[in-house]
Amino acid sequence: MSDADPAEPVLFATRLRPHRSLNQRQFRVLLLGIAGVSFVSTLPFVIMGAWPVAGFMGLDVLAVYVAFKASFRSARAYEDVEVTVLQLTLAKVDAAGARAEWRFNPSWVRLERQEHVEFGTQRLDLVARANRVEVAGFLGADAKGRFADDLGRALAEARRGYRYD
Repeated sequence: MSDADPAEPVLFATRLRPHRSLNQRQFRVLLLGIAGVSFVSTLPFVIMGAWPVAGFMGLDVLAVYVAFKASFRSARAYEDVEVTVLQLTLAKVDAAGARAEWRFNPSWVRLERQEHVEFGTQRLDLVARANRVEVAGFLGADAKGRFADDLGRALAEARRGYRYD
């Protein structure tokens, strides 16, 4: 991701991805389990002559399949954040692959956190002049709080400038 000068050290770099609780293999096992339960529970109805029930149970399995596929498709989105002494770069890539990129001077950008007493960090924004960009919107409150702490430390280090040893 970095277009920066190789001599310019990267202080912080991460790729944020939405969390998904199932991988593809676990999804197949779950779907086979749902289809098996649906098939077994439909058999008595088919035997009694109420065969349309099988179609409706099949629609339930299809609905679960479509919902999980949509969830997996949305999980292809990600955000790249990189901080150097001279630049903070935020790149957002949506599930379709469309990319939007923002560049900020770390000395002039501030990280705004919206906190809820009970639920933790609810929203993170990078703010510079009139520009306001939400970052890490798909993370949970705890992960968002840890990310904000790490990014805040990197921004503080960038504001201190170059270290000449």
